[in-house]
Amino acid sequence: MVAPLPPVICLLGPTAMGKTETAMRIADQFPVDLVSVDSALVYRGMDIGTAKPSAELLQAYPHALVDIADPESPYSVADFVHDAREAIARSHARKRIPLLVGGTMLYFKRLLEGLAALPQRDLEVRRRIDQEASESGWPALHARLAEIDAAAAARIAPTDSQRIQRALEVFELTGCTITLLQSRAAQVNEEWRVCRIALLTENRAILHERIGQRFDTMMELGFEREVEQLMSRPGVHRDLPSMRAVGYRQVAAWLDGECERDDAIRDAKTATRRLAKRQHTWLRGMSDLAVFDPLEADVNAPILNLCEEVLSTSGTPI
Repeated sequence: MVAPLPPVICLLGPTAMGKTETAMRIADQFPVDLVSVDSALVYRGMDIGTAKPSAELLQAYPHALVDIADPESPYSVADFVHDAREAIARSHARKRIPLLVGGTMLYFKRLLEGLAALPQRDLEVRRRIDQEASESGWPALHARLAEIDAAAAARIAPTDSQRIQRALEVFELTGCTITLLQSRAAQVNEEWRVCRIALLTENRAILHERIGQRFDTMMELGFEREVEQLMSRPGVHRDLPSMRAVGYRQVAAWLDGECERDDAIRDAKTATRRLAKRQHTWLRGMSDLAVFDPLEADVNAPILNLCEEVLSTSGTPI
């Protein structure tokens, strides 16, 4: 008899959908190890603007891949895949179930489908692209990307400088689009039995209200001081991936005198809503997804039932 593949549970969803709270309820019931799938939570010192769980919650509910990098040091998708695979292996070795929770959809995709054979960063090419962006603006470079790689341009926002730069860099270095190279890496995962759970609502008005309220709370908690402290550190500048995170780049622009405080808050909320929309689009394109509306009463009950089913068929003691 062939042994079942070791299970991995993925809990995905747009920002402000209550993923952390649901993950903690699952951890209360089952032998799971929490693994963060968030491109901003990896950075130390970025707490308020990332809605990072408090130190007390992290002590009660430990998350792998939280606070593992300094903002001065870029953390790549490849770094995440390496670290996440190690965390999953450790969990399985302990006869427990990895529960991957977060909203960085690219991280989920590359972990489950494989990394593309992309070239290393080229500083000279990047400097040239940055210079063009400073002269023409990132939307203009996004339009150029659309001519080269329409699929990539469709999933990358015209203001997402980091991903526009990378897509153009890859094309210049290889002559192939990033979409083509990534598609060659796509594969069905045959190492784990993956259960995908999504917290997703069609009520955009309530989601947008949550996003606005959460950002107002962040400002009350001292988000602007957090950004100011980060920007005062040697080696931290606004072009780093860490400081390009939603909210951080808008507040940093205000602190640098490029806009008024109210404008920065408005722009941060707008950027967060756009992020949620992109996350929603990613999720709608995923297969084998169990979708639950977090706005429904007692939504955790069916999620816990699904987790119990996963564990009962894996041989893991419940």
